[in-house]
Amino acid sequence: MGIMSPQKPTFSWETPKPEDAGISPNISTNLAGAILSGEYSGLHALLIVRDGKLAHETYLPGNDENWGQQLASTEHSQSLNHDLRSITKSIVALLYGIALNSGLVPPAETKLMEALPEYRHFFTGSNKRLISIEHVLSMRMGLTWNEDFQYANLTNGERQMEQAPDRIRYILDRPMSERPGSHWVYSGGSTTLLGHLIERATGTKLEDFAQNVLFNPLGIDGAEWSRWPDGRPAASSGLRLTARKLARIGQMVLDRGLWNGSRIVAADWIAASIRPRGYAEAGLRYGYQWWLGRLAANGKRWYAAYGNGGQRLIIIPSLRLVVVIFAGNYNQADQWKMPVQLMSRTVLPAVL
Repeated sequence: MGIMSPQKPTFSWETPKPEDAGISPNISTNLAGAILSGEYSGLHALLIVRDGKLAHETYLPGNDENWGQQLASTEHSQSLNHDLRSITKSIVALLYGIALNSGLVPPAETKLMEALPEYRHFFTGSNKRLISIEHVLSMRMGLTWNEDFQYANLTNGERQMEQAPDRIRYILDRPMSERPGSHWVYSGGSTTLLGHLIERATGTKLEDFAQNVLFNPLGIDGAEWSRWPDGRPAASSGLRLTARKLARIGQMVLDRGLWNGSRIVAADWIAASIRPRGYAEAGLRYGYQWWLGRLAANGKRWYAAYGNGGQRLIIIPSLRLVVVIFAGNYNQADQWKMPVQLMSRTVLPAVL
């Protein structure tokens, strides 16, 4: 079963002066000063979209990786793809919503064992049989899983899954640690299951499905996928895009699934995806593969896609703001600090 690819529209961001898009004209000077003083180490790119207009864009040179493979010092630019790492998870969740709206994949309340009858014999014990697709989407499956170790550590759950001859079997064979829905546990296995369910139901490779139903309607070409040893695209962390193209996805999500007046993702799926489902780390909450929080200054909501190394796609509806951050701080314990400081010290103070 496949989906016809719509004609790919052309698109280019409107790039007014920052002040004409509601951003302080001093942002470039302030950012340059902060970088010169040693702040924001590892930053590769910053894009700010306000009211659908590209209000600021900065690229910096720096060492980079392609899914763990070291690259030479890179001159990052608007035309160069960058690892998204786990931002890929949030995009796969959008793909699941598109497939669901087309009646291709099972709804969230479906038991996982019903959606994967060929793996039914792995659903031993009453708790494992309770796992639903909603639990998969929200990372609350109750399976034993540990990604607290750095990705380079071979005991990391995602690394072990990648090396397994059958990734789905590896995931489903994990013992239960608690009743499904009890707690949130970060799991690349959850996104791998979603990607498998999409491919299984649509009869289409994940990268082709993404191109047909999401990238083409947004005018996005040139997407790359890092691949597992068997050649399949890594649903949990493998996507590579330019910052400008990722910003299109962010703007579409901000507009509740609309892009230039066309419906790409159902509005109710966007709403379901950004509804809190579980408590995550550092006081954050989690939806359907999206991180959720509130601004410290006024408590207004934001939601975001995160990726190893400091990759961020941040959406703040109350400010009509989309922010893309690319960085090269892969596998560093404090990689989260730079994006937080960049937002709090430079981006948010610049919003008029």
